[in-house]
Amino acid sequence: MLRRLLIANRGEIVCRIARTAQRMGLTSIAVYSEADAHARHVRMADEAYFLGAAPAADSYLNIGKILDLARRVGADAVHPGYGFLSENAAFAQACSDAGLIFVGPPAAAIRAMGSKSASKAAMAAVGVPVAPGYHGEDQAPQRLLAEAQRVGFPLIIKASAGGGGKGMQVVNSAAEVAAAVESAQRLARTAFGDDRLLLERYFPRARHVEVQVFADSHGGIVSLFDRDCSVQRRHQKIIEEAPAPGLREEVRAGMSQAAIQSARAVGYVGAGTVEFLVDEAQHFYFMEMNTRLQVEHPVTEFITGVDLVEWQLRVAQGARLPKQQHEIAQHGAAMEARLYAEDPGHGYLPSVGRIAHLRWPDSAAGLRLDVGVDAGDEVSPFYDPMLGKVIAWGETRGEAAERLHRALDDIEITGVTTNRALLVSVLADEVRHARLAFADPPAGDADAVLAAVWCATRETSGDALWTDSRGWRLAASPSSAWTFAQRGVVVEYCAPASYLAHLAGREYRLRVTARGAQSLQAELDGQMQRVRVIEAGQDLHLFRAGRQVVLRVARTEDALQVSAGAEEGSLLTPLPGTVVAVHVKQGQEVARGAPLVTVEAMKMEHTLTAPYDGTVARVAFAVAERVAAGAILVELTPLEV
Repeated sequence: MLRRLLIANRGEIVCRIARTAQRMGLTSIAVYSEADAHARHVRMADEAYFLGAAPAADSYLNIGKILDLARRVGADAVHPGYGFLSENAAFAQACSDAGLIFVGPPAAAIRAMGSKSASKAAMAAVGVPVAPGYHGEDQAPQRLLAEAQRVGFPLIIKASAGGGGKGMQVVNSAAEVAAAVESAQRLARTAFGDDRLLLERYFPRARHVEVQVFADSHGGIVSLFDRDCSVQRRHQKIIEEAPAPGLREEVRAGMSQAAIQSARAVGYVGAGTVEFLVDEAQHFYFMEMNTRLQVEHPVTEFITGVDLVEWQLRVAQGARLPKQQHEIAQHGAAMEARLYAEDPGHGYLPSVGRIAHLRWPDSAAGLRLDVGVDAGDEVSPFYDPMLGKVIAWGETRGEAAERLHRALDDIEITGVTTNRALLVSVLADEVRHARLAFADPPAGDADAVLAAVWCATRETSGDALWTDSRGWRLAASPSSAWTFAQRGVVVEYCAPASYLAHLAGREYRLRVTARGAQSLQAELDGQMQRVRVIEAGQDLHLFRAGRQVVLRVARTEDALQVSAGAEEGSLLTPLPGTVVAVHVKQGQEVARGAPLVTVEAMKMEHTLTAPYDGTVARVAFAVAERVAAGAILVELTPLEV
């Protein structure tokens, strides 16, 4: 009988699994690396134990350490979550050999689906549609080039042993194949310990649709319907929804049957997801089977009312499926957005550091938060930068999208850059056909005026301290002057709670109706404005109407300034990582845009390019060396004209 569950993972998925385990009366046991000692999943679990150093190879990927710890703490079962060892057949087998219940499929099923090449061949043999490509064992560069030319362009190069978009490269011509293969193999070795690749025809306008299946050890197997995961960045999903919109019913039914057929062919047990490419004519092709719980499983739980983790824990103990196919129905629509610590405006560079302030949306009907961080937590360069997921349900797809949009508007975070603005704009594009935005828009005049009034009401110097009956400060002096982006703002006190702001020859009348420690509500020219304000040193973070603006505060010239981003073409590394390729040598002349050095950080490669034509004066690091954020990688002397 299962009583003590060790969750061999980190972050939000540990928190999510622990929540169900605790509801079922089980003891949840977390593990943590040196970098995660103060992480949220450590605080949420019933028990938590140190596993190893920060690198995943020394902690979350170390099978020996995990099994030894499981034995020492008396665990009955191991749940692998997603990522890390969740699709590692050797880990599943080692758990079984150690007398532990592995909450997942049998090792043989993981092995059968673990190789994309072998799984595609197996699925084709049982009649499941497969996209044209090369899935062979011969990985010689010449063979891969020849097969690429046979398949035709554009094509996509994938790691045969893994998923999550890691190592994927889209290639448009034969000239690009060699470099793409080298990069894909390098990433595959790092992420999965296996550099075998496969090639497939790339469908530029295809949709990514997947089917959730669940099987027990008694021959029972069901489909919990489909999800659409087509909104991606760098082949990594960021918005998912269920059911997949716009599919013809016969296509939807055909995919469910193909997914069940795929699972049955490998003797599958547990939760699994069969992924398909769907072209513009709604022909579908098997891509792969994820032999684990998916990141996006909450959208399926929302529309079916099924707790997939509870099903996993029951089936792992030998129980039959709680429901048969005819007993499972779907209702409404659900959408999920993944919040990442990354900067979409600068190539999706991961953002590391301490989360100074974090406010998730308030709980509400039809809204769910699966999160892995709190204010004060550190975003480490060692792991995937996902902070959490926001999931919304509605009677209709439009209702779900609007609810998710409002929830994303309410997120406040400082200390790290996130993709929140991009997620909001993607949903706005879906609902209102707006243009995509990769960052919040720049500060405007209204932001400057509200920031100046905030500062004026914060002042405590002088004799003219105004208060209302609730005790918050209204003004420090009859007049105060501020500067914002070279636009001067003068704030005059007129009467209790009333102000007149002057900016660029225009007057703005404000009446402050509420002032809290982190909030300001004011009527600005007849319209009520609600602003949340977070102070961080000289910076003001203004959260207003779904936007975040950062203003620098100082009663000097250029007092309130928008924080500047890194300049394009910088020869400094923007984040800590490991040098994986050096493309130039000292004395070499390079053209603007030429690759200089490639750094791997947070499971992604980032190539620094030349900002101008020049000569390489110095290369500061060699391959395999660690670099700190802001380190000089290359010194480049401009070519004389």
